Amino acid sequence: MLKIAANWKDYSCLDAGGGEKLEQWKGITLRRPDPQAIWPCDTSIGEWKNADGYYHRSSRGGGHWEFSRKLPEYWTVSYGVLTFKVSPTGFKHTGLFPEQAVNWDWMSSLISCHKEEELRILNLFAYTGGATMACSAAGAAEVVHVDAAKGMVQWAKENRDLCGLQDHKIRFIVDDCLKFVEREKRRGHTYHGILMDPPSYGRGPGGEMWKFEKEITGLIKACTDILDDNALFFLINSYTTGFSAGVLENILKTMVLPEHPEGKIETGEVALPIANRDLILPCGIYGRWERT
Repeated sequence: MLKIAANWKDYSCLDAGGGEKLEQWKGITLRRPDPQAIWPCDTSIGEWKNADGYYHRSSRGGGHWEFSRKLPEYWTVSYGVLTFKVSPTGFKHTGLFPEQAVNWDWMSSLISCHKEEELRILNLFAYTGGATMACSAAGAAEVVHVDAAKGMVQWAKENRDLCGLQDHKIRFIVDDCLKFVEREKRRGHTYHGILMDPPSYGRGPGGEMWKFEKEITGLIKACTDILDDNALFFLINSYTTGFSAGVLENILKTMVLPEHPEGKIETGEVALPIANRDLILPCGIYGRWERT
């Protein structure tokens, strides 16, 4: 199933094509690489040549930003009641994946309908905390935010403050995700909702190696061990090239559904609408288990 993040007011994908995307973040236009956008772009859109920021990919890997005017070090965008810090980083990202708003909406709706259950939510590979803030604002009793990068966890704390969630119970953990989950099992801790956005490759704070195709099933198995008997949802996001939504469906059917047969599974793509063209930009895949 295709989920399109069409409810943004502070963000828009103006166009995509030629291996790039052209975005507007609350009045600031950025041009960035996007390997999915292999069709032709609309060259009549002037912002392609006049973007405020243009990320040039290097043939040796990585790249650099070129700015046509001086931009603030960071600025903010809002989505509903949530507010997030946006800042161009050295690895082309901005600190936010706007297509994930479809998952924020899904989790928020589930949580808000079951707030009386005192829900505990675990966000793994939690990055700057878009999903963390969405779950907390929706009424989760506790959200545990885990990421191996100290800088991203600090950014998430800034997003917490921007969202006005300082008084909510959010625990920020800098750790290897699998090691944290294994410790939670030994402690006897369980969660009513678990979500993860594992990278294709990565390293934990102790140098632990992560490779999606080698590590994902071990992490899923560990997570099923701490998924509460009265769990509400389980969510996997992936941007790893070469893996389809069908792979996530098989993982959920063979690893989560047997332990929690009282649920249903849905998989598909998350995408962004391309403004003024009858096109969408596919961004990643998702797999959901939801209690029925």
